[in-house]
Amino acid sequence: MKPGLHSRNRHAGGYDFPRLVEASPQLGAFVRTARHGGPSIDFADPVAVKALNRALLAEAYGIRDWDLPPGYLCPPLPGRADYVHHLADLLAADGDGTPPQGATIRVLDVGVGASAVYPLIGQRDYGWTFVGSEVDAPALASALRILEANPDLGENITLRRQTDRNAIFRGVIQASERFDLTLCNPPFHGSMRAVREAAQAKWRKLGRAAQGPARNFGGQGVELWCEGGEAGFIRRMITESLELNDRVRWFTTLVSNSASLPAVHRALRQAEALDIRTVPMAQGQKQSRFVAWSFLIAEARRSFRST
Repeated sequence: MKPGLHSRNRHAGGYDFPRLVEASPQLGAFVRTARHGGPSIDFADPVAVKALNRALLAEAYGIRDWDLPPGYLCPPLPGRADYVHHLADLLAADGDGTPPQGATIRVLDVGVGASAVYPLIGQRDYGWTFVGSEVDAPALASALRILEANPDLGENITLRRQTDRNAIFRGVIQASERFDLTLCNPPFHGSMRAVREAAQAKWRKLGRAAQGPARNFGGQGVELWCEGGEAGFIRRMITESLELNDRVRWFTTLVSNSASLPAVHRALRQAEALDIRTVPMAQGQKQSRFVAWSFLIAEARRSFRST
């Protein structure tokens, strides 16, 4: 079992490696006996982690031929799925407490990445419609290849190129377009030097020699760092969200570093957001959270229709 995961998370029961290998035989080459005596993989091996993700997406969500270009961020699926399920709870609280289903719920994934995991999970579990924005052309091409391999998703997941590296919502959300949710996993570090230092510390903790700037889950520059780091990116997101205050029901973003929270909440108060929430999440010993804010009163959120 994976303690702390959401009750609707398909991965809360742990990994059933025989079923996963059956769904994706390529995983079998990486399965080994762990210290606890059961099957596992080497989570410090990015190729093994990618094979595990491919198997999880195939077995749990019916996603075919999922892949990533070498070196791109390979996200841990249980944690990503938890974000989606807690977002469903956020919307449920605006209604009768039931997580909403169906294509009328529209979600913007800021930085969909090469993996497109949030739209894949959200579409399969809730049937929502997604728009995924991305500044990196190879990442966007990778996400498109995943959708092409799964044509049943094409009507409900749209990809858009963000051509302005300094913009977040501008140039992506079209005139009069409305969304129930925005979600984001912002770049964490403030420089490439900080990325290298974090990678070296991680490899030391694993008792291994450093293997370049990539972490065990990989990652390209725009995925790992931006000017101002996580807090700076989120402050820019808050500023742009003011321009869309009546066209988005809930803005949300992951906040990996709890030390960023005071600055984020201060910026939200200055922006006069009417509802600000910090939602904790946990995956074993790892603690995470996302921040949600809305410029709409509760009654307006209850009657909100993204279409």
